Order: sequence, then structure tokens, then C-alpha cells
Amino acid sequence: MTNFDKTHLNRVRRMSERGHYDASTIYPIIDEALICHVGFIEDGRPFVIPTIHARIGDAIVIHGAKASRLLKHAGAGNELCVTITILDGLVMARSVFHHSMNYRSVVLFGKGELIDDPDERLQAMTAVTEHIMPGRWADARGPNELELSATTIVRMPIEMASAKVRTGPPGDDDEDYGLDVWAGVIPIHQHIGQPLDDPKRTHDVAVPDYIRRYGRTLSATVARDAT
Repeated sequence: MTNFDKTHLNRVRRMSERGHYDASTIYPIIDEALICHVGFIEDGRPFVIPTIHARIGDAIVIHGAKASRLLKHAGAGNELCVTITILDGLVMARSVFHHSMNYRSVVLFGKGELIDDPDERLQAMTAVTEHIMPGRWADARGPNELELSATTIVRMPIEMASAKVRTGPPGDDDEDYGLDVWAGVIPIHQHIGQPLDDPKRTHDVAVPDYIRRYGRTLSATVARDAT
């Protein structure tokens, strides 16, 4: 794993004590989140696109339709900024000024590069599928030639990164602790519901164990560190 240098781009400026630059903090946030937001500049205008991602070693991979504006831009080697946030709680202080949220967030910088090698393309598609649902790639039908030809896959080596994390109770001014106002944290947890069968199923298939056990408290980070 990499530890990232603190630069003018990735340095956490506001509440700098919450900043982290070590991969051991940054990578688990990337791996737990289901969605990232990719920012880029095209024709002088900023765009931010939500998309599914996966991490392979020190790089982010994304994929989609060949017509995707984001993937065309990224595949041409342009600069990208990727952000991810996981919300863990609402922080209720005695003063509205000190209300906050507990969160884990990352900001990643790098340049996109098109993945053309067939083996690397399959590795990337496997990584994205397994990021969503570990165990799914081996169970479902793999992509056929038509589907592969319709898909663009881009890698962004992570050149710079930082995390910003807030945990714990509210921080009120000393004179406010005596106020008759409730203060504390309202935890937020992602709830995984029971699997629902596709109504168009043609025959009964048991729900696989890997789906029954599904959760986003990931322990699969090590598996994503292969280069």
C-alpha cells in the first residue's frame, strides 16, 4: 500500500486534523462505498458524474458504454478528480452552529487511461462485479463478445489522495453545555434488505449463500490490492 504525499491539491485545509494521507485509511473507504463521483472539465465546463467503481491495487477502474462522455474524456488521458463519501451519523450539538455529521470521505486525483488488453479488461470487469457483490462473477454468465465490444473500461492510477474523517460526539462551546437542549449523535447505518426474486424468473433458483450473507462491512480489501 501507498502513503500519499501532502500537496497543494490533496491537502485538507479546513479541519486539517481530520485529514489522513495513508492508504490504510483511504483504501477501505474506497472499497466499502458502492458509488463514486468523477469530476472532469470538458469544453471549459465542470461535470461531476456518479458511477460504479472498483479498486485494483493503486488504481480506480470504471466502465460503461462506449458512448459515455465521461469514459471518452477519461480514456483520452485527461485529468480526473474522484470523490467518495460514506455518512455514519448526524451530530446534534446544543448550538446550531456546531451541528455536523460523522463521515468518511476521500478525494483522489489522477489521469485516466484506456484499458485495451483483453486480460486486463476482464480483470477490471471482474473487479467491478466483485466490488458490488463478492462471489457474483463466478456465478453469473460472463460477458459475450458483443457486450465486451460495447464496453469501455478506464483505469485511473491514484497519483494523489487524502481522506477526511469525523467521528465522535458534538463539540459545543463551554458555556453551552448547561443548556437544556438534547445533544448527541444519531447513527446512520446502511440497511441491506432481503433479496427479492425476479418476477420474470422461469424456474425456481435458490438464493446463493453469498447473497444471503451480503453486507458492506468489507473484509475484502486485501483481495483488491493485487496489481
